[in-house]
Amino acid sequence: MKKASMTLDKSYRVGPIDPRMYGSFIEHLGRAVYGGIYEPGHPMADEQGFRRDVLEKVREIGVPVVRYPGGNFVSGFNWEDSVGPKDQRPKRLDLAWFTTETNAVGMHEFADWAKKADTQVMYAINLGTRGPENARDVVEYANHKGGSKFSDMRIQNGAKEPFGIKLWCLGNEMDGPWQMGHKTAVEYGRVANEAAKMMKWVDPSIELVACGSSSYQMPTFGDWELQMLNECYENIDYVSLHRYYGNPTNDTPGFLARSMDLDDFIHTVVAICDAVKGKKHSKKQINLSFDEWNVWYHSSEQDKEIWKREKWGPALPLLEDVYNFEDALLVGSMLITFLRNADRVKVACLAQLVNVIAPIMTRTGGGCWAQTIFYPYMHASRYGRGTALQAIVDTPVYDCKDYEGVPLIDATATQDDDGSVTVFCVNRDMTDDFCLDIDLRSFGNLKLKEHILLHHDDVKAVNTEENPGNVAPSVGPGGKVDGGKAEIKIPALSWNVIRFEKA
Repeated sequence: MKKASMTLDKSYRVGPIDPRMYGSFIEHLGRAVYGGIYEPGHPMADEQGFRRDVLEKVREIGVPVVRYPGGNFVSGFNWEDSVGPKDQRPKRLDLAWFTTETNAVGMHEFADWAKKADTQVMYAINLGTRGPENARDVVEYANHKGGSKFSDMRIQNGAKEPFGIKLWCLGNEMDGPWQMGHKTAVEYGRVANEAAKMMKWVDPSIELVACGSSSYQMPTFGDWELQMLNECYENIDYVSLHRYYGNPTNDTPGFLARSMDLDDFIHTVVAICDAVKGKKHSKKQINLSFDEWNVWYHSSEQDKEIWKREKWGPALPLLEDVYNFEDALLVGSMLITFLRNADRVKVACLAQLVNVIAPIMTRTGGGCWAQTIFYPYMHASRYGRGTALQAIVDTPVYDCKDYEGVPLIDATATQDDDGSVTVFCVNRDMTDDFCLDIDLRSFGNLKLKEHILLHHDDVKAVNTEENPGNVAPSVGPGGKVDGGKAEIKIPALSWNVIRFEKA
């Protein structure tokens, strides 16, 4: 059996973990809303039309915040269309996804859904086709108690108490030419700065996320962040990052190494934020909101065919990736990467939550089931709380097409407030098990509570409505703890959660 080791010490910490690191995203895209969280007439629908089976899955994950209503959608969205009596709301052509938006679900309904899901709303405003005035107005509508035009409009529309939305996105991917209202970095930075000022004048308690580059591969990457932050640094709180990975060549070792790119992306954006901080002689630290991340490539050709047949239809079944076992392993490594950078990554949103590149799938009129990526996401959200530890991992490495020195054992650890320690680990080795030696001596007397394992012999294995447990967690082989040192067996090609508690 191959060997790897992890050294942990309670004094060596990355930093506190913001629970919002385990956020998600619901956009008015495909069947995320209509046929996803909302399906009146479904046997599991509640009195508002929200699917109770979906709500149960969301609560099972423990999602702390959900970004809404977009995404590309938001760059052409008028928030006023989504409030007031449903029969008076306009239907709009959505130029982002070439569908028709009915506005049957809007701000009030989504706020109600969020309460039922035990989550908070992260609201994105339109800085593509609209500007600072509309940004100010929507904060007043959502958060001001009453006695003004838009807060009184909210009350008239049935919500006496403010929604109290604390986290806001200043547009979406404004560096992208595909975006409605695409801007240069300086143009965006100036409009974001003015919107931020006015929004915080209405409600000083809110936090704001400015658009960083929509991809590490954008030709403007780096320059965009520098110029944008130069315009709005003192009035925003986070810079957004977006990253998706695919495996079109079926190169499993290369695919599982993609989290190394994610780590580079994070470090580069942190360096740029700190460079602007130094240039401005500022005491303020800008942190990161990785508010779109996932695997996304399975549905690309399918979507092209749907648009050919059904352009402008409502709730088209777009971006419905069916995730396999190797996708779950990469999602696990991406979560490990966020934990390693928990001092600066404070918000992250798995994109998306239901049906659209999502951990939860539904059939219209039918069942609801967990995709493979559901499990590492749920495990990290449940057990990756408290403090991120600075884990020293000694492991064999491998080389692949795009990366050299890829760790075969990708692992990190957290300590919760009760003193328990959790190790998250992906074994990237296609064939060999590992014995992972873990030094826990600084934590006192710990015992092994459980070893959760996600493994399948077929890397392309998927879950379906008919076979929802095909790829599902099981009890891992575990190991022993003796004198503050643990020896845990880590099976080949697997996601592992190893939990230690006070003896």
